[in-house]
Amino acid sequence: MSDGEAMMDEDSSGSAAGGVDLSLTTAASTIDPTVVQSRILQSASLAKESAADEMDEDGVDGEQQAQQAVADQPTFQRLNAMKARRGRSEYRRVRCPAHRYTPLRENWEHILTPLVEYLRLQVRFNTKTRSVEMKTSSHTADAGALQKGADFVSAFMLGFEVQDAVALLRLDDLYLESFQVTDVKLLRGDHLSRAVGRVAGQAGKTRFAIENATRTRIVIADTRIHMLGACANVRVARNAICDLILGAPPGKVYNNMRNVAKRMNDGIEGSQVDVVACGSSEMRV
Repeated sequence: MSDGEAMMDEDSSGSAAGGVDLSLTTAASTIDPTVVQSRILQSASLAKESAADEMDEDGVDGEQQAQQAVADQPTFQRLNAMKARRGRSEYRRVRCPAHRYTPLRENWEHILTPLVEYLRLQVRFNTKTRSVEMKTSSHTADAGALQKGADFVSAFMLGFEVQDAVALLRLDDLYLESFQVTDVKLLRGDHLSRAVGRVAGQAGKTRFAIENATRTRIVIADTRIHMLGACANVRVARNAICDLILGAPPGKVYNNMRNVAKRMNDGIEGSQVDVVACGSSEMRV
């Protein structure tokens, strides 16, 4: 027997004689995950991924740990609009301009259908004040349904088609931006008329080109310009309109719009193009 083996035998005999146990203990000082609850709450997907990683490293059943982590999280039922307001109803009133009274009467059924069947709102038209009034009820499930309905009706009152304005009810990333021509450049008289004409183009050619290139909808009402679309697309359309107001030649704006449309079709095809579509899928010519 060598000297090293003799020393190891002496150390082991000395430890046993002294009564010192070097094995792991399950005393109260040891952290037990079943007793000490973690203050870090994860979603079900994150809990499964974390448990799967631990299973790969330590050989622990990940599905069981994921179920244990999720079981302690409280679940609450979604409140409807009435319960969120403690039983009180909400009202919205959107005034109808004089030039939109006839289109509102002709498209009233198409406007009323999504408000009543989809948003579950109570809607009426007040002939005395010439305004559309909306109210929540016990059937209104979404707390933000009233605001969506008001935005939808307001978009129609500004001049958008019903097919385009109804996209505000279906998509959450659409916005409506309005500005005046004089906000970009202070113009008067014939100069103001020519600026509006450059934005519209002959028979609306320039406006349609900007709409098709940026996937937006544009309404030109006198000196006011309204744009409906995704945030990034509205910004591109606004820059093009501002260039036209400042006096840029339409040919240069056409080239910029052609480049923008090419980049959108090449880089964003499939995902973002479907999201930023405003209502109708067919393109205007």
